[in-house]
Amino acid sequence: MNRSIEIRLAMGQRALEFSRAHPSESPGYAIALKQLEEQLARATQLAEEQRRGIAEVRATTSTKDQLRRVIRRGHLVHFAGVAGRASAEDPELAQQFNLPRMPTRGLAFRAAARTMMELAEQQKELLGKYGLVEELLQNARESIDQLDEAVERGAEGRRVHVGASATLVVVAGEVVRQVRTLDGFNRVRFANDPNLLAGWSSATNVIGPPRSGGEAEGRRGGDVTPADVKPAA
Repeated sequence: MNRSIEIRLAMGQRALEFSRAHPSESPGYAIALKQLEEQLARATQLAEEQRRGIAEVRATTSTKDQLRRVIRRGHLVHFAGVAGRASAEDPELAQQFNLPRMPTRGLAFRAAARTMMELAEQQKELLGKYGLVEELLQNARESIDQLDEAVERGAEGRRVHVGASATLVVVAGEVVRQVRTLDGFNRVRFANDPNLLAGWSSATNVIGPPRSGGEAEGRRGGDVTPADVKPAA
């Protein structure tokens, strides 16, 4: 989670806890508090979705790299080697199984690998005369299918974490606005109680970026604007 969003959500949680400890009989206050609680619960859910999406992208990236290595260095090297020997009967085979010209990543690699595997199946009888291991054909198809599935899972994971990150920005802004609503009421409510006022100010304090002299700038939640909230990573 982006650090600036994390700070604002933590501030919102402190404000919620302080408010629960010092309730008010005002119906409007109760509504505002309930809305803050709902936004924080939503933020927790979004943060979990964000983590799951990022974890899926990382896991599938490793899987894709491993599958590409196995396919290229194993299956396709075998097919190209056999095709090179079989080109004595069919000269076009050497060109069709030209590994050096093959893409190494992305959709282009998957398309080229599948095309080469299908060509090997079509030329199975001829290639078999020069050492084609038929079991590798089925294994190659399974590996390429697994690569396609990993790509789809990674794309879905990226969609989930990007969507959750974008929504988290909005929710963090709502938390800030909700705390600002409570702040106005509490500063009036605690005007004659310095201890409670100081406690509320502490609960809603947000540590801003360091000033030029190195001192951190303190800000209350009520002073934070949605523009302060940066997009999540």
